[in-house]
Amino acid sequence: MDRKSGKKILELFWVFFKIGAFTFGGGFAMIPVIEREIVEKKKWILQKDICDILAISQSFPGAIAINSATIIGYRIAGYTGAFVATLGAVIPSFLVITLIASLFTYLMDTNIVKAAFKGINSCVIALLILAAIRFAKSAIKGAVSIILCIAALLVILFLDIHPIYTIIFGIVIGLIFYSLSLIKKKSK
Repeated sequence: MDRKSGKKILELFWVFFKIGAFTFGGGFAMIPVIEREIVEKKKWILQKDICDILAISQSFPGAIAINSATIIGYRIAGYTGAFVATLGAVIPSFLVITLIASLFTYLMDTNIVKAAFKGINSCVIALLILAAIRFAKSAIKGAVSIILCIAALLVILFLDIHPIYTIIFGIVIGLIFYSLSLIKKKSK
């Protein structure tokens, strides 16, 4: 490994370590942070590509942040990049969870910890809303996307249908419209 690629690998690890260390609220709360670091600051991935990466990451089992780190790491530096980025995203959570687990029974009933969690929860909601807005801006294009988005939201909210079924339905509808557009292009 040459010096330049070694530096890129260390940088990749450090970026995902920071994302993992300073983002609370799970994978979805990390989306705006990943987007800011990877797209805006480092310019490793284009904005249009980050939506695809996030969609793919969400389609696989596991945490979206870890899946995203793996895919982004792979795109930047191959298998080594995937491993290092994933490691960077996982280590902070592992360390924090280990520390919390060892202190949990002593700290959970203190007012300071309860107040901190209330503050963290409020910020996580803001991050989730920001992620949804940014994701919607780049992912929802055209009338079909808007209708599918609204329909999926209504189905999940009011019909108590598991989200995986709406995702599968969205995949089927997307494939149907893609096939129809291919047929339309061939007929011209």
